Amino acid sequence: MIEEMVNYVTQGGLYVLAFLFVLSIVVFVHEFGHFWIARRCGVKIETFSIGFGPEIFGWMDRHGTCWRVAWIPMGGYVKMFGDADPASVGVSEDAKELSEEEKKIAFYTQGVSKRFAIVAAGPGFNYLFAVILLAILFTVNGQPYTPAVVGQVIEESAAERAGFEVGDQIMAVDGTNIRSFEALQRIITINAGTQVKISLNRGGTAMTIEVTPDVVRLTDRLGMEHNRGRLGVVSEGSAYRELTFFAAVRESLFETWNITATTLQGVGQMIMGMRGTEELGGPLRIAEMSGKVAREGGYALLWFIIVISINLGLINLFPIPLLDGGHLLFYLVEGIRGRPVSERVQEYGARAGLVVVLSLMLFATWNDLVHLRVVSFIRGLFS
Repeated sequence: MIEEMVNYVTQGGLYVLAFLFVLSIVVFVHEFGHFWIARRCGVKIETFSIGFGPEIFGWMDRHGTCWRVAWIPMGGYVKMFGDADPASVGVSEDAKELSEEEKKIAFYTQGVSKRFAIVAAGPGFNYLFAVILLAILFTVNGQPYTPAVVGQVIEESAAERAGFEVGDQIMAVDGTNIRSFEALQRIITINAGTQVKISLNRGGTAMTIEVTPDVVRLTDRLGMEHNRGRLGVVSEGSAYRELTFFAAVRESLFETWNITATTLQGVGQMIMGMRGTEELGGPLRIAEMSGKVAREGGYALLWFIIVISINLGLINLFPIPLLDGGHLLFYLVEGIRGRPVSERVQEYGARAGLVVVLSLMLFATWNDLVHLRVVSFIRGLFS
């Protein structure tokens, strides 16, 4: 029993450390994007914080910015001069008494194009970071891929029913070009039970086959359960493709786009009811995944950081008030109308955005507790 408890505590410690490592990196990148572009636009930064709540440690730089690390590691913020709060919702009460010189370095007095650039820089840096990291991995290790050629057709599978044969080269799915078996898997996985058109080359002859991937319930290597589409074909084998630096950059852009498109399609399927919302995970599941990936080595951990950075950038672009996307929507409207959205609309939007964000966090945390079997454990104590 004592040995099990020690192992449990050790494993939990690894999860926490890996989670803090991953989250701190992607949050720093995001907030540094806001910070760097704001500085370029002449805006004074009052605080750059990793985490929320009371400060663990911090320091003041020569530009008057307080750099701090706080106790609650669930994000971060950059507070700009003249803002009422770190979320840049409204103008501070002291702003009315600012001198003309002070107004020049305040965020709210900047033109709409500068404010748009400053806010967009957060998600933009997350994407830029992912592209750079992927390009480095592809340049150093090569790009892992599996030729999209059928090496085996599983009996009684969707592929066998549709008439696939060994040696078929998959060219496209629903008009999307397929350059690797991994690309085929990504599309098939999110189209469980949905008919797709697959273009292939069979012995030099172009063909199109309509097939509906089977719906299967899988537990991945991180212990998470998902509904996934399965075609029922096995690849011939995997390989690494050596790339020049410029080719690696091109492929990293393509891979980043694939991850984004797949994520958006998955979210769309959840909204349409075509996919279970139990797959929506929160901080507890990210912590669990961080720990498990960290055990697999640095390469796997870097890939996980890349995926989390892309997802953080993407989520912040959603047009929800309180997120960067909500601010960008208001600035877009301001640019079209020629005047800012009223403070009342921004205030109500911020409240609605807070409700949405908190609701999603609570729902995701509930899913985490169910996934980690905490709910079933508590139920067992009272049954």
